[in-house]
Amino acid sequence: MSHPVTWIVVSDKRGDNGQVETLADALPWPCETRYVHMLPDYVQGKPRFSASLHHIDLAQSDPLEAPWPDLILTVGRRPSMVSLWIKEQSGGHSKVVLVGKPTGRMMDFDLIVCSAEKHMPPMPNCVPITLPLMRVDEKAVDDEKPVWQTRWDALPRPLVGFLIGGATSPYAMDERVGKRLIELSKWVVEDLGGTPYFTTSRRTNPKVVAQLREELPQQAQLFEWSADATDNPYRGLLGLADGLIVTGDSISMMVEVVYLRRPLAILDLPYGPLGRLDQYRRSFARWLFNPRLDGSGDKLRHLLARLVFHLDVFTLLSSTRDFRAFHQLLIDHGLAVRAGEDFQLPETALPDDIPRATSKIRALFGTD
Repeated sequence: MSHPVTWIVVSDKRGDNGQVETLADALPWPCETRYVHMLPDYVQGKPRFSASLHHIDLAQSDPLEAPWPDLILTVGRRPSMVSLWIKEQSGGHSKVVLVGKPTGRMMDFDLIVCSAEKHMPPMPNCVPITLPLMRVDEKAVDDEKPVWQTRWDALPRPLVGFLIGGATSPYAMDERVGKRLIELSKWVVEDLGGTPYFTTSRRTNPKVVAQLREELPQQAQLFEWSADATDNPYRGLLGLADGLIVTGDSISMMVEVVYLRRPLAILDLPYGPLGRLDQYRRSFARWLFNPRLDGSGDKLRHLLARLVFHLDVFTLLSSTRDFRAFHQLLIDHGLAVRAGEDFQLPETALPDDIPRATSKIRALFGTD
């Protein structure tokens, strides 16, 4: 065999698919895509995790039949269920590489490539990386620049984009956030002499949107997201803003700004109900599952982490992203500042974990 026959098993989530495609493009052999289409109940609904096809529409999906591949690259709950089903049909021959955190059956995956905001037990099939393997459509950003440049030429500079997400545990998106955003908009106007430009998202609390609409300074611009909007300035801000403030709930928006090498400031959000207690859980998971292995203390910690996993206590820690730790990671790498601090262009190179991840994949077939 000159190279492993490789399938990329993905669904309709472009952001997820981009991470798998990034990894596939770095491999020294071709890959075939197998698209799986969800049944209506599972487009948004989450199927119970198992090695199964019960959640997909076979008629609208690519064929899933023998000869089975040697390697499967996949991402997300739904496609990974299909991938494990293929592995079972192959009699265990097909090796499955998952990008991101598994929903279940962690040890059934031959390799898990997981970025730093997610915390995984230090098991031999885990490859920790720093940033998600997102693909940023730089051409789409560049294509929209001329349109928005013409519209924004007369706006006072600096132009500061505010990219607003929404509530996600342990955070709240409430009037406290609205108040802080208004304070920052006044800082942009009064201290920097510039223009704050806000764009909300489908997750943004309508009460916060109303608060912004009523209380933002006159110089501020506000785009209110809607499903049928055709004039979203998001890409224009990514390409043309002198600085971008992103709410700390949205790792995807932060990483997109980072990959575009744009000045990023992170607005941490207040805790929601029981959020502070939940943060303790997340901080403990980060400490316990930290992949660092520098000495005997770390070896004992890894031993405890594996014990926690095998005792099934891992389920209490598995759905865990430590947002605050990820913010600090970006700051420590010189890729971001705190909201309200002076913006700075990132001067350090982005972490490149792809060679290590592809090396581990190649090692599955003794080709490294």
